[in-house]
Amino acid sequence: MRTTIGYTAESIGYVIGAQGLVSFASQTLFGTEWGWLHKVVDLPPAASLGIVAVGLALVLVGVKTRNAPARQEAG
Repeated sequence: MRTTIGYTAESIGYVIGAQGLVSFASQTLFGTEWGWLHKVVDLPPAASLGIVAVGLALVLVGVKTRNAPARQEAG
């Protein structure tokens, strides 16, 4: 179960981080809106970097959860 939760959090983190990065790059470099993020909420470019940070945090939590040693129950 721990591995499944780790992979799920990591996968969601990759998607969120990628959407934040695409949103930031498209707004700052091209002046347009790309990705799915702008369809949900209208954010300034600086807030898109916050979305990238949230995605990175989820990836790190997922990897740490997946790689954590399993606890043994007292028997």
